Amino acid sequence: MRPTPPHAVRTGTVLIVTALVATVAALVLPLWSYADRSGTGLDELNAQSVSTRFGPLSATDRVFITKVRLAGLWELPAGQQAEERAPSEAVETAGRHLVEGHTFLDARVREVAARLDLELPSQPNTQQQGWLRELTAARGEDYERKFANILRRAHGQVFSLVAQVRAATRNSLVRQLADDANTTVLDHIKVLEATGLVDFDALARDAATASPPPATRSPAPPGPTPDPATPPPVSATPTPSFSLPPAASRPRPDVTSR
Repeated sequence: MRPTPPHAVRTGTVLIVTALVATVAALVLPLWSYADRSGTGLDELNAQSVSTRFGPLSATDRVFITKVRLAGLWELPAGQQAEERAPSEAVETAGRHLVEGHTFLDARVREVAARLDLELPSQPNTQQQGWLRELTAARGEDYERKFANILRRAHGQVFSLVAQVRAATRNSLVRQLADDANTTVLDHIKVLEATGLVDFDALARDAATASPPPATRSPAPPGPTPDPATPPPVSATPTPSFSLPPAASRPRPDVTSR
C-alpha cells in the first residue's frame, strides 16, 4: 500500500479546519448580530429613555406629548373659526367638538408635561400655520370641504401615533394621556366624517404613498424652564383673531433623571 503524499494530507487537514471554522462562525454570528451587538432596538430604547417616578419615558413618549400640544395649538383655533364661519350645522358641530376636546386635552398635556419636567411648544408648526391660512382664505362650500378633509387627515395621523404609544409606553402618565387623546381624537374623527364631506379615497391614497414623517424633536427633561409668554394667534388676512391655548405651565421638579 502506497503512503499518502504529504501534500494530500495537508489539503485534507485544511479542508477539515475550514469546515470547522465555518460551522463555528454559523453558530456564533447570529448570537453576535442579535444578542450581544449594541445598537439594536432595545439598546436604542434604553439609551433614549429617561427615568421618572412614573416609569421610563421614551423618545416616542416625548414625541407624542409634543404632538398632542401641537394639535391643540392649531385645531382649537380652527374649531373656533368653524363655529363662527361654517354655513352648515354639521361643520359648526364639528368645530364645537374641536374646541371642547382640545381645550380639555391641552390642559391635560400641559399638566403631564409639567409633572415630567418637559418643555412644550407655544406656536403651531409651519405646516399647521399653513393649514390655518388655507382655511382662512376659503369660503362657503370650499371652506367646509377643506375644513373636513384637512382636519380629518391630521386626526388620522395622530390616531395611529396614539395607538402606538398606548400599546408600548412604560410611563403611567403617558398611558393616561394616551387614553384621553384616544377618546378625543376618535370623537373628532367621527364628527368630521359626519359632515359627509370627507374624501375617503384621498385618505387611502395618502396613506398608501406617505413616507415616514420626520421626527418631531422633543428633548429629554431639561430641568425647570420659565413659562413662555402666551403667543399671539396665527394671523392671516382676512380673518378674525382666534386665541391659542394658554402657554405651558412651569414644570415642577419632581422627576428623577438618570
